[in-house]
Amino acid sequence: MTSLDPKSVFSGMPSGLRDGLLGSFATIVRNYREGRWEPSELNGGKLCEVVYSILKGYVDGKMPTKPSKPRNMLDAAKELEKADANTFPRAVRIQIPRLLIALYEIRNNRGVGHVGGDVDPNRMDARIVLEMAKWMMADLVRVFHSLDTATASSVVETLVERTVPIVWEVGDRRRVLDSTLSIRDQTLLLLYATPAPVRDRDLCTWVEHSNITRYKDNVLQPIHDSRLIEYDRQTGLVHLSPTGIAEVEGKLPLELQA
Repeated sequence: MTSLDPKSVFSGMPSGLRDGLLGSFATIVRNYREGRWEPSELNGGKLCEVVYSILKGYVDGKMPTKPSKPRNMLDAAKELEKADANTFPRAVRIQIPRLLIALYEIRNNRGVGHVGGDVDPNRMDARIVLEMAKWMMADLVRVFHSLDTATASSVVETLVERTVPIVWEVGDRRRVLDSTLSIRDQTLLLLYATPAPVRDRDLCTWVEHSNITRYKDNVLQPIHDSRLIEYDRQTGLVHLSPTGIAEVEGKLPLELQA
C-alpha cells in the first residue's frame, strides 16, 4: 500500500485549485455519509468546475490560480477532446471530460440545481455522484503522479475514508448509529470506516464500553485471534485485516436501516 496521499500528489497545483478539489470532494463524502442528499449533489457540480479547470490548465500548459465555471460545460468538455493525442492521455482528453458531462447533468437536471427538475434529491442520485467523484479523483491522482489504477484508488481512500453512512463522525469521535449492534460488530464497523489504524482506547470510547481492560480482553483479543484484526497490545494500535474487511462487507450493515 502506498504512503502517498492526495495532498502531496496535487502539491504542484496552485492552492486555489488544490483546495477547491479536495474541499469539494470531502464535502460530497461528508454530506453523503450524513444523508444530506441535495448538498451532496450540488457539490458534485462544484467538483466538476474544479476538475474542468485543472484539465483545461493542463492542456493549455498554464494552470489557473483558481477554478472557474465554463459558460457551457458540455461544449467545454467536448473541446478537450481536440487536445493532442500524442501529448495528453485519453483520460485527460476523453474519459474524465465525458464523466464531467454526466455528473454536471445530474447537478442541473435531476431536481437539485434549480426548481423544475423532474426528480427529487435522493440516495440513488447522491450515490452515483459520490462514486463518479471518487473515480475522477483517483484518475487525476493516476495521471498526475504516474500511478497504476489500484494504487491511485488507495491514495484517494486514505483521504476520504470509506463511505459508511451507519458511522457518524462527531468532532474527534465516531459513533455507530445502530446501537442494537454488538460491541464487536460496532468495533469492526468503526475500523472499516477509518482508513488508518485506531488506538484501542479510542475504540473503547467510541463504542462507549465501560472498562478498557475488559474491552481489550473480551472484544479486541477474540477478534484478533479470529484474524479479523491485528491488535498490538504494546502500541495499542488496531488494524482491520482483509478477513475483517470481508466480514464487514459481507455480514454487517453499512447503512442505517429505515
